[in-house]
Amino acid sequence: MAESEAKPESSLKDQGNEFFKAGNYLKAAALYTQAIKKDPSNSTLYSNRAAAFLHLVKLNKALADAETTITLNPAWEKGYFRKGCVLEAMERYDDALAAFQIALQHNPQSSEVSKKIKRLSHLAKDKKRAQEVENMRSNIDMAKHLDVLKSELSEKYEAEECWKEIFSFVVETMETAVKSWHETSKVDARAYFLLDKEKTQTDKYAPVVNIDKAFESPHTHSSCFQFLRQYAEDSLSNAACLVAPKSIISYPQVWKGQGSRKWKYGQNDGFFVQFESPFLRKSWFIPSSTEKGQILCRFSLSLSPHEMTRYIGLTF
Repeated sequence: MAESEAKPESSLKDQGNEFFKAGNYLKAAALYTQAIKKDPSNSTLYSNRAAAFLHLVKLNKALADAETTITLNPAWEKGYFRKGCVLEAMERYDDALAAFQIALQHNPQSSEVSKKIKRLSHLAKDKKRAQEVENMRSNIDMAKHLDVLKSELSEKYEAEECWKEIFSFVVETMETAVKSWHETSKVDARAYFLLDKEKTQTDKYAPVVNIDKAFESPHTHSSCFQFLRQYAEDSLSNAACLVAPKSIISYPQVWKGQGSRKWKYGQNDGFFVQFESPFLRKSWFIPSSTEKGQILCRFSLSLSPHEMTRYIGLTF
């Protein structure tokens, strides 16, 4: 609340205080301005007007008045308090926290300032984490999580150009899936094929095949993967990646099992990725969670071929 002070211009200021108490912040600010013209060195008037401007969401003007309050009376905690409140409204939580901490130094007994510091500490921490989550959502780099795959590919394939092309194919497939999940909370069940640039009949074979019906029953499951095996062979694909959301899999759902067959990767939603080439097979589960109101894919969890077969039966 705005402060009072026994000075010649007190009638203007007192009128401003009454309008402030009544919620008429525009009129209060106007009266404080008139008072300031008569006494431009009065720190209380600037503090009061800063409070009025804050309620009017004129944050730059409020901040300027708070700074003037501090300049005129640097030992008075109210100027730092006003500054902290404005910076808080601007969501500049670290700066606001610093201002409140200076206010507390000048008035260690202020419970109001102590409460602000406690609140701002939580807000600053939450804002920092929210920014970290947004950075993770925006800066997707699956390659740094696939060092094992890169090493195994380089060992299996003599030609560097060949294994690098395959590695890039896997990274691009996974990053596309992660971006889709972040944007829509889902991925389409599809098989992606790395077609041979020189040998594949591209007018006959597409690089992407929908497999959304593959997990409805044992019959559709078996039929789909027989088809995918034949497709990979006929299209002369150098590699393939299958992407399947956990939620679409009706068969088999062994993560609902118990004992040795119990799913050990938590209850989070997410999606599976299986990589196939003539010399190597790798599988991952990419879990998803909600943090700070945002959907976030976690680091991929590598599954052994046995686990992948046991959990969702993906072999082609």
